[in-house]
Amino acid sequence: MPFTSLMKDKVSVLKANGEVFEDIQASVQTKKTFIQRSDILIETGDLIQRAMSNGAMQTYEVIDPGFHEGLGGIPAGYQIVHKNLGLPEADKAIQSITYNLNGANNRVNNNSVDNSTNIVNNNGELLESVFALREEIKRLKLTEQETQDALEVVDAIDSQCQSEKPSKVVVGALVNSLPTFASIASIGSLIVSLLG
Repeated sequence: MPFTSLMKDKVSVLKANGEVFEDIQASVQTKKTFIQRSDILIETGDLIQRAMSNGAMQTYEVIDPGFHEGLGGIPAGYQIVHKNLGLPEADKAIQSITYNLNGANNRVNNNSVDNSTNIVNNNGELLESVFALREEIKRLKLTEQETQDALEVVDAIDSQCQSEKPSKVVVGALVNSLPTFASIASIGSLIVSLLG
């Protein structure tokens, strides 16, 4: 009789890092779960969930993964020692899973209402514009003193843009004090508009 025929349960493995592996053939016993797969890394603290035919859900915490390499006709797999979690423990364990997200305003809502307020300071374009302004001043045919004076103004603009609350009025006044060239006015206008 092949070992897979003994795997009558379907389980999900919920990893502590937020990964979820579903529809895994397993044999869930009172204190152990047997899984004949070696392509999933199961670690202490991970959760195993079994949906039962009566609609209930059982959740187990992995105490010892018990991974064993294959031998002869026996495939590699896990003989997991687990702890049965009651409903309050299971809910708490599932809620403590860490989700790693990146990017502006990313979020995960699990059976909850999102009442959060998100503030995103996406100043990459702003800093690029300040850099472009500095390069444009260097490119223009200004006297050495005019170039030096203009770059000091750009330093002040840069300092304002990197502050926690940059002042649009101050940056606008600084931009207006730069030499009057269309390219400078265009970049300066972009910088002011990016401040909100």
